[in-house]
Amino acid sequence: MSFAPYRVRRATIDDLPRLKSLWQTLALDVADLEKRLTEFQVAEDAEGNLVGGVALQLMQGHGLIHSEVFADFAVADQVRPLLWERLQAVTKNHGLLRVWTREQAPFWSHCGLVVATEDLLGKLPERWRAKGARWLTKQLREETTATLSVEREFELFMQSENERSQAAIEQAKTLKTIATALAMILAVVVIGAALYFLRRNPQVLAP
Repeated sequence: MSFAPYRVRRATIDDLPRLKSLWQTLALDVADLEKRLTEFQVAEDAEGNLVGGVALQLMQGHGLIHSEVFADFAVADQVRPLLWERLQAVTKNHGLLRVWTREQAPFWSHCGLVVATEDLLGKLPERWRAKGARWLTKQLREETTATLSVEREFELFMQSENERSQAAIEQAKTLKTIATALAMILAVVVIGAALYFLRRNPQVLAP
């Protein structure tokens, strides 16, 4: 996707040194973001210099816009619309229901993201929730009954699988306990039989 004088694309491993420098400048968690490089979309100028980037994390049909960085915030107003268009393409490709962000730049409100009410926050994936955070959100498509049904079925399937795994673990523990007990009983029987044999046949131990 080309927009003079900037080009927006998905981040690659070659962008990591420059991104790490920008993350450090904004005191972001470099170690964590380095592992999530594939979430980033970046913008570069005509000379190929990376001028900014933003990430989109996907979870349970939702997208989290995070870790926006710029080498020079003077170009942010020109680059943000390009990054947003790229993010919209990604959300569409993945069929996301809703996007969220804690980014505070006015631009995100201008894109249609609104302050999340208490009711809307109930839709926020559990892992993203942060106490006291001000969230902006935008619905991308309707949460149809069919969509919710499929997601609910998946949740129930995962719950069932977890329960089955836990049951298998408990069963394995029980079998291990039984096997240990049987082994101890067998050992006692063998030792008892050996002592009985030696008592009836003392000549066996005679020199």
